Amino acid sequence: MTEEIFDFDPAEMLDSDEAVEAYLDEVLKTGDAKFIASALGVVARVKGMTKISKETGLAREHLYVALSENGNPTLETTLAVLKAFGLELTTKRHAA
Repeated sequence: MTEEIFDFDPAEMLDSDEAVEAYLDEVLKTGDAKFIASALGVVARVKGMTKISKETGLAREHLYVALSENGNPTLETTLAVLKAFGLELTTKRHAA
């Protein structure tokens, strides 16, 4: 018996602004910087990398690198990308 491995692309599930927001909320909870950068890249692909590039003023190539699994976007880049998504960074106290 052979097992098949299928690629999963979370972008396929992000078909609404609410889905994007829920996805990013869950990703941010992990605290994993590389996963967060990659997830921002997934959403940027869904929204259109060219559109995000124009809205942020950042080069597409920069976005592809910064928002990859091995990316390390600056806070400035992260805030600009979130704004282009129609989202903002907020804080809340976590349960101790």
